Amino acid sequence: MLPADIRDSGVLAVGTNTPYAPNEFKDSRGEIIGFDIDIITAVSQVLGLRADIGESDFEKIIPSIESGTLSAGISSMNVTDERTAVVGMAEYFMAGTQWATSADKDIDPDNACGLKVGVQRTTVQETDDVPKKSADCVARGLPPIERVSFDEQAQAANAVALGQVDAMSADSPVSAYAEVQSEGNIKVVGSLYDAAPYGISLPKGSPLGPAVVAALGKLYDDGEIERIAESWGVSDGLLDTPPGLA
Repeated sequence: MLPADIRDSGVLAVGTNTPYAPNEFKDSRGEIIGFDIDIITAVSQVLGLRADIGESDFEKIIPSIESGTLSAGISSMNVTDERTAVVGMAEYFMAGTQWATSADKDIDPDNACGLKVGVQRTTVQETDDVPKKSADCVARGLPPIERVSFDEQAQAANAVALGQVDAMSADSPVSAYAEVQSEGNIKVVGSLYDAAPYGISLPKGSPLGPAVVAALGKLYDDGEIERIAESWGVSDGLLDTPPGLA
């Protein structure tokens, strides 16, 4: 099922953007690890390939796939109409937005007017979630939400723990992981909302897309993806239906 050039090379060139724990981040040795990294490594092994995973600016991953510099991208990318207009996206996980706050606070994400909320730059939480909630506050004659943007998600979580912001807004697996890593200093609050699938980005119209979907299907059938998700504490996002190509 693989394109001849990829099959002959034996390598899948993959782009990702760190840090966004637990999905993609660097360990103490500087190696890229995480849930997404385990997924693309397992997919590559099923296809008889070696995953060559390199760090990239998030906004450059899809253009690099379009130009042929990369064969795939995996970086907590939600499947959107804008993205599927230019690349294929193999769905492998469901994630939504989940807020978190310090353990000693009770915050309702739907009633956060006047609060400081941390987000990572370029995420949907920075561009959509917090601005929409803030605009709703203003429309109701209430103080806006003060959005505080950080270069790294770990900085937002640390700001929550130190009381520098009232809460943070992030993808659900990221907030859940921050809660676990904080050892009781951070807790998730409110419900998960705006759930959408994550997708592995691939060249649009390439036979690589169906091949990756088939590999994901096998990994789900074998229970391997469930094992990977459990190891990172993100089992709640496993798909209820077979992986598809958007």
